[in-house]
Amino acid sequence: MKKIFLTLSIFSLIASCSDDFVDIKNEGTVDVEDFFKTESDAMQATNAIYSFLRSWENTGFPAQYVFGVTGDDVEKGSNPGDASFINAYDNFSFTISDDGVHGYWTGQWQAVQRANQVITNVPNIDMDTTLKNRLVAEAKMLRAYFYFNLVRIYGGVPIFDGLQTNYIQPRNTAAEVYAFIVKDLTEASAILPQTYPAGQEGRVTKGGALGLLSKVYLYMKDYQKAYDTSNLVIGMGYKLDPDFNHLFRPAGEFGTESVFEVNCGCSAEFGGSQYAEVQGVRNQFGWGFFTPTQALENAFEPGDVRKELSILREGETTPEGDLIKKGDPQAGNSWNQKVYVPTSLNNNACGYGSIQNLRILRFADILLINAEAANELGNTSAAITNINLVRNRAQLGNTTASGQGALRTAIWQERRVELAMEMDRFPDLVRTGQAATVLGPLGFKSGKNELFPIPLRAITDSKGVLTQNPGYN
Repeated sequence: MKKIFLTLSIFSLIASCSDDFVDIKNEGTVDVEDFFKTESDAMQATNAIYSFLRSWENTGFPAQYVFGVTGDDVEKGSNPGDASFINAYDNFSFTISDDGVHGYWTGQWQAVQRANQVITNVPNIDMDTTLKNRLVAEAKMLRAYFYFNLVRIYGGVPIFDGLQTNYIQPRNTAAEVYAFIVKDLTEASAILPQTYPAGQEGRVTKGGALGLLSKVYLYMKDYQKAYDTSNLVIGMGYKLDPDFNHLFRPAGEFGTESVFEVNCGCSAEFGGSQYAEVQGVRNQFGWGFFTPTQALENAFEPGDVRKELSILREGETTPEGDLIKKGDPQAGNSWNQKVYVPTSLNNNACGYGSIQNLRILRFADILLINAEAANELGNTSAAITNINLVRNRAQLGNTTASGQGALRTAIWQERRVELAMEMDRFPDLVRTGQAATVLGPLGFKSGKNELFPIPLRAITDSKGVLTQNPGYN
């Protein structure tokens, strides 16, 4: 398969714009101007966007320490000296020059540029019109997802709608970015199918676009639209997997609860992902990073089956028969069980856990989005119905909360334990105004750490056009 050589020039978002930079064509690649001629080109270019979803930037260290250890349910893990730079995210001491801050920024912009190549060039290809429109819609949904990541972490960022000659642009406001995301998701949802033929699992769907849109509306605090849109998703036939353990095992992939899921299957084309490996039991399955905190342990109610099915402990035997090692002082004593792949199912051709899919959006999240939006609108009965669906699957009784304030707290708590270690906790704390209280003891500073800094290299290469977030210098 030929590779797409996409010339990128977004200041330091992707590559340096220094005058002495020479763009040398790699052997076996094709320039973008010689590409986008056939239907096959269109499909390959769209698949290149999907390949980023399973990339290091989106499933490995950068995403995990930006969205993960900044919350209070995940800490660095491994032994103290291993990748000690991650400690800066545990205690909010990262700076504008931090490689992690820059790495996540760069990765998301690479993905945006891939999407923009498809959105701009595929409409000009002489090919099946239905497929053409669908591929552009897929690219728009994926671009919306990448912008959603960017706006939650960095705030307002430049909007690049298509390919441009000048990428040195000032930041748009967060409100403008959210409006851009809504537009992409609305247009995508009008075209995307709800299902695909067998063998195409992982391509984004109408339900995925509407589900992500409902979450975006929740972040915008547009509760009526979050409620209405999540109701559309609820009406599409998704169901909670009755077995929480099955949900996160390979057999549960693309099941009834899957709304937006990354296909990370080990293949000759893509080679799996490292999402599970970086978090797997150290010296047994993986590297042992991004482990559950004591605070997360304490957050579960007695009898909640999610506790033991989310946290993998030393010395335990898993339901699939793996004995987890113990007594290794370099390994830690608990890990993220949601990423665990049984030894009997592991594909050694791509490394441990490479077949483990990344669940970006589950139906349980949709139910809790709907519950939160309903409660904010004063519809406590609808909120209680949906929070109870999630609780009952965890073998818990119905919520005892009544009244808008108590129910709001109960929904936030349910999000925490249901979505534990799925990279939602930090942005949820910021979104709901809890970050200063919960994360303050860890080093979080109100008025600063709600956002990450814009990387110094990006500001320098933009010749000062990009401005910094408050509190960073």
